[in-house]
Amino acid sequence: MPPERLVIASRESRLAMWQAKHVQALLKGLYPHCEISILGMTTRGDQILDKSLSKIGGKGLFIKELENALLEGKADLAVHSLKDVPMEMPDGFELTAILEREDPLDAFVSNQYDSLKQMPKGAKLGTSSLRREAQIKKKFPDINIVPLRGNLDTRLAKLDRGEFDAMILATAGLTRLDLTHRIKASIPPEECLPAAGQGALGIEILSQNIELAGFLAPLRDILATYQVSAERQVSRRLGGSCEIPIAAYATWDSYQTTLHLKALVSNIDGSQTVAAQASALITHFGQAIDLGNVVADALIRDGAEHLIASLGN
Repeated sequence: MPPERLVIASRESRLAMWQAKHVQALLKGLYPHCEISILGMTTRGDQILDKSLSKIGGKGLFIKELENALLEGKADLAVHSLKDVPMEMPDGFELTAILEREDPLDAFVSNQYDSLKQMPKGAKLGTSSLRREAQIKKKFPDINIVPLRGNLDTRLAKLDRGEFDAMILATAGLTRLDLTHRIKASIPPEECLPAAGQGALGIEILSQNIELAGFLAPLRDILATYQVSAERQVSRRLGGSCEIPIAAYATWDSYQTTLHLKALVSNIDGSQTVAAQASALITHFGQAIDLGNVVADALIRDGAEHLIASLGN
C-alpha cells in the first residue's frame, strides 16, 4: 500500500524550501493520494552567521535539528543539499536516495567584473568555503578573499550593497531559484574543483524505516548516486570537513559507463596541493566506492594526510 501521509523536514531558507517542495512534487506524482507536508525548521548553522562553519562545528550544524525531527517522529524524511551533509552519517540514519544532479560547478557572481581574471589586486571576493578559498588563492593570489555566510538571498544582498566586489556561489542554488542571470561566468573545474556532492540532493531517513526506503526508491538517480558516492568516499577517507580544503568531482564519459574522478587536498593559501585522478567502468555501487578508494589511496600516498595534519598546527 502507498503511504497515506508523509512529512518532509527542511531548513527554512528559500533554497532549502525549494528543494523540499521539489521532493514533495516528485512524491505527489508517485503517490497522488498521499498527504505530503513540509516542516520548516531553523538550524544552528542558520542562526550563527558571524563565524565560519569551520570554527563552529562544520556541516552537521545544518542537519542536526532535522535529524531530531526524524527521531521524535515529527517528520518522516529530511531533504539536504548533499554538500552540507557530513561524510559519516550518525548511527540510525541513512541517505536513502540521491536525486538527479544539477550543475555541480561553482559560479562567479559580480556586479562589476565578468570573471576572476578581471578582478584587480585587493578586490573583495566572498566565499564560505575553504576549498574555494585555497584554489582561488593559488591561481589569483592578489584577490582579497573575505569570509561569507548567510543564505543565498542574504549573500546576494551583501553583493548588491557593495560589501563585496564578487562572490563564488554554487551554480545549482542559483539555477534552482531562477537566478542564473546573476552568473557572470561558470568556473571550470580546472580553476576550482567542486565539493563532493555539490549540486545533488539527498533524502535522509531513519535506517529502521525500511518501508519508507522502498517508497522513496523511485526517486533515486543511479548516475548521480555513483558520481556522488565516489566523491564522498574520497572525502570520507581523508576525514573531509569544513576545516579541510578538499575537492572531489566525478564525471561520466559520453557513454555513461566509465566514471572519471578527480580530487585534491590543499592547505589554506593554496601553496601546497596534492591531486589525483582515476577512471573505472562502473556497473554497480561497490565499484563507485572502489574508485573513490583508488583516488584516496593516491592522495594519501602523495602526502595528503601529512598536509591535512599540518592544517591543525
